[in-house]
Amino acid sequence: MNRNLWLLTALQGLFLTNNVTFIAINGLVGWGMAPLAWMATVPVMGYVVGGALSTGLVSYTQKRFGRKASFQMGLMVAMVSALMCAYSVYTRNFWLLVVSTMVAGYYNANAQLYRFAAAEMVEPAGREKAISMVMAGGLAGAVLGPNLAAMGRDLMSVPFAGAYVALVGVALLSMLLLSFVRFAPPPPKTAIYGGRPLREIMRQPVFIVAALGGSLGYGVMNLLMAATPIAMEVCKLPFSSVALVLEWHVIGMFAPGFFTGHLIRRIGILPTMSLGVLLNLLCIVIALSGVDLQEFLISMFLVGVGWNFLFTGATALALQAYRPEERDQAQGALNFFMFVTLAMSSFGSGVLVTTQGWTLLNYGSLVPVGVSGAAILWLALHQRKLKAT
Repeated sequence: MNRNLWLLTALQGLFLTNNVTFIAINGLVGWGMAPLAWMATVPVMGYVVGGALSTGLVSYTQKRFGRKASFQMGLMVAMVSALMCAYSVYTRNFWLLVVSTMVAGYYNANAQLYRFAAAEMVEPAGREKAISMVMAGGLAGAVLGPNLAAMGRDLMSVPFAGAYVALVGVALLSMLLLSFVRFAPPPPKTAIYGGRPLREIMRQPVFIVAALGGSLGYGVMNLLMAATPIAMEVCKLPFSSVALVLEWHVIGMFAPGFFTGHLIRRIGILPTMSLGVLLNLLCIVIALSGVDLQEFLISMFLVGVGWNFLFTGATALALQAYRPEERDQAQGALNFFMFVTLAMSSFGSGVLVTTQGWTLLNYGSLVPVGVSGAAILWLALHQRKLKAT
């Protein structure tokens, strides 16, 4: 691990602090301000919709201005959008909150590329470990995010406004750390606009499974996580319990980062992703077994670990699908599919948990888990067939 990777790991942690804080409070703030109860998670959805809409712009800024300048733009947007969120809470303007979280989506789309930037800083043999290690930085978000949300709840006269303002400080610290990072040089100017058409890249089996595994793995995790604060509120559990569950959920998401890269190198990408699918299934079984604190805690921890195996594996698999000169369009497409899936799962979580309940929400999540498992099996059989010929 060189200094640049450690700094990138810290930036990932601060990025996840922003995300976890948003997830912890946006649904509850939305529930208190939304015109209709089922619209509670629309502000959560706004964050990922903004990310989806920003993927093209982020690809352009990454290509035109380079990694560092584009990441700096994302952090400036993060500061402005956090202040907009705080103002919307003060004025109890639900739709301004939604717009503010959509603006914040630009930062989300930018920072999602930290993991790819990490892979570019090392030799090919160390890419899986670099991705895994940088993602482990999200552990900081596991501790800081829920606690920032809990402390910011009553920091100002309006509940949770203080948490949004605190995120400005998180972005400023990120700007400071980013100033010391030296990124890998971009592809040669002559190659930047070269490469295969995007449709040709996307037709590859490895790209299809990387996109499905990463997007659906993230979608299932988000479907359950976005609904958890509301479900726990309905079950009369205190916000301190919500913060605890989210803290252990994010620990589950990022603590495996210290060994997931080693696991991929040892057993392979597809077996690691398969373990993620099995953990998602176990999470659903436990979530359906009861609605006490321990069921929420264990199931959310397991879905976090399952997400780590699926998402890290999908990121490593995606590296096989494109050449250096194709990175911006390929990474943009992968993030676009991810954000669209997150948008649907964010909206669906609010609708399902407020109209149909926690149980039906968990049964519905079996569908994307099954699709992920089928896609991984299909690619494994396809690769075995190619080796046999």
